[in-house]
Amino acid sequence: MDRIRGRPHGQVVGFACSASVAQGFTGSDPGRGHGATRQAMLRRHPTCHNQSRCNTGPQQRLQDSGHGDDEAPSTSSSTAGSSSVPDLPGYYFDPEKNRYFRLLPGHNNCNPLTKEGLRHKEMESKRLQLLEEEDKQRKKIARMGCNASSLLQKNKLGFLNVTSYCRLAHELRLSCMQRQKVQIQSSDPSALASDRFNLILADTNSDRLFTVNDVKVGGSKYGIISLRGLRPPTFRVHMHENLYFTNRKVNSVCWASLNHLDSHVLLCLMGIAETPGCATLLPASLFVSSHPAGDRPGMLCSFRIPGAWSCAWSLNIQANNCFSTGLSRRVLVTNVVTGHRQSFGTSSDVLAQQFAVLAPLLFNGCRSGEVFAIDLRCRNQGKDWKATRLFHDSAVTSVQILQEEQSLMASDMAGTIKLWDLRTTKCLRQYEGHVNEYAHLPLHVHEEEGIVVAVGQDCYTRIWSLHDGHLLRTIPSPHPTSKADIPSVAFSARLGGFRGAPGLLMAVQQDLYCFSY
Repeated sequence: MDRIRGRPHGQVVGFACSASVAQGFTGSDPGRGHGATRQAMLRRHPTCHNQSRCNTGPQQRLQDSGHGDDEAPSTSSSTAGSSSVPDLPGYYFDPEKNRYFRLLPGHNNCNPLTKEGLRHKEMESKRLQLLEEEDKQRKKIARMGCNASSLLQKNKLGFLNVTSYCRLAHELRLSCMQRQKVQIQSSDPSALASDRFNLILADTNSDRLFTVNDVKVGGSKYGIISLRGLRPPTFRVHMHENLYFTNRKVNSVCWASLNHLDSHVLLCLMGIAETPGCATLLPASLFVSSHPAGDRPGMLCSFRIPGAWSCAWSLNIQANNCFSTGLSRRVLVTNVVTGHRQSFGTSSDVLAQQFAVLAPLLFNGCRSGEVFAIDLRCRNQGKDWKATRLFHDSAVTSVQILQEEQSLMASDMAGTIKLWDLRTTKCLRQYEGHVNEYAHLPLHVHEEEGIVVAVGQDCYTRIWSLHDGHLLRTIPSPHPTSKADIPSVAFSARLGGFRGAPGLLMAVQQDLYCFSY
């Protein structure tokens, strides 16, 4: 028995010795692996601790291993089904080591086997496999029959019109994007080496990238990266030296056009201790290092607000110089010139916002799953201030209005992405494959390229065809999957400015990658 006590905790051996041994294990509490029942069974089978003599592997079956199948983890059952290994409740069969291990429910043990750990191991194995396939297979196919020769032949025969040909050709190029690491140049490289990217946001012309990084000591650091040097084969960008730090969390960010297009950056900061939250409007020139030390522009304005979940800047002429913040059960529209505020009470937290350009409407996505539009011409909260109402089954995290403003796309925390017709309030199309359980994840719609881009909570970046919802490509994260390291992406047909090349920028941990074609 001294040899039995010296066995590693949680290791289960001898399951394939006989049916009576299996019955003893399945009928007892798996958490009492060192109890009297287990020792009695080992006395009846003294050679069971010898792995080479008793545990012969998957070929031997247990007759009553079907008890408690509903308690067995999905990973164990899938492994058992594929290799004909009996499934034991509370235990996991490792095909590499050819033996069973007990799943430990607690976290006070060294290297416990848990369902979450097994699931993470399986996801990591799948990610590495996809990365290896991407490295080997340089040319991918967006969909069946979509290759350069067939598209050209169909176009010459008149089977494809110009619009369809351009769209399918773009999809083909999109599927052939290759990953390249971007070199971030800065006067202080050590300042970028340890801080992880939280989010990136490209401006309208895609020649600047606003970045928010999580600082190890707490808080956030934000600045602007110039993308004008983003050219193959070097892929180099420049980080402006003027970085700003805050000990508060940055909840939401958007570009603001006050003096000219994307002249400012609007940030919503959470409150901390006795300091209230605020919406801060900063000139983009504040981050440029070319300003003299004594002539740097200061902060334009800061508005004290409760904690804001979202923000949006208005480009509508009827709501000029205005921005909106989505609060807990309230929407606040503020004019930065006059300081005038207009408040709209809601029944739920507002997690996503966007202004329409042609019509004076503000679209909002709520935690309750409701998407509604506010008519900014209404001065009171009567019956008609909600212009449009749509409903999701989960909290809405992103809303995007299409250019003609006749349709809207929304995503929620259940992983559902829907394209809505604003005239009939009916769902036109649904985009399958997005993964989300509770995270506040953005959605990117690019009508010019005809694609939809979203990063799931599983750290996979998925690209769909906007026109038919077909999943064109799934890109794994270059780093191990973690809920704390969900990539932030930005797509543009002209990365780096007017003469730039199309591609996808991905920021994860301390690295920036470019997928170009």
